[in-house]
Amino acid sequence: MFMGEFHHTIDTKNRLIVPAKFREALGTEFVLTRGMDNCIFGYPLSEWEQLEEKLKQLPLAKKDARAFVRFFYSAAVQCTPDKQGRIMIPQALSTHASLEKECVLIGVSNRIEIWSQEKWASFSEEAEENFDDIAENMLDFDF
Repeated sequence: MFMGEFHHTIDTKNRLIVPAKFREALGTEFVLTRGMDNCIFGYPLSEWEQLEEKLKQLPLAKKDARAFVRFFYSAAVQCTPDKQGRIMIPQALSTHASLEKECVLIGVSNRIEIWSQEKWASFSEEAEENFDDIAENMLDFDF
């Protein structure tokens, strides 16, 4: 399980250090792809395989399903951290997430997310302001 928030910088070669805590759970290889809200999703291979099975079930005849799958898969890459725990963020993903220098890596249950510091600050502030309303509007969820 992934949880926590870590702040790191991306270097001029688009390399980003993945926190040791996340590397242990991600394994030696994992998948990065475009995420919602203009971030990057990172999945351990086992989670990625489960997600793939779900995506295969989407109806091919539905335009939105085809568009989602294309967008999701087209930027997906397998990553292997180097000896310093860094991964190379491909330009397509870096652009999608507006990554510049300061990045935030967060744990979200079965995946990690990589955010630009600015986008994370904005999202986090809005979510904090609306947390009670968000929780109230969620269906079938009880603490």
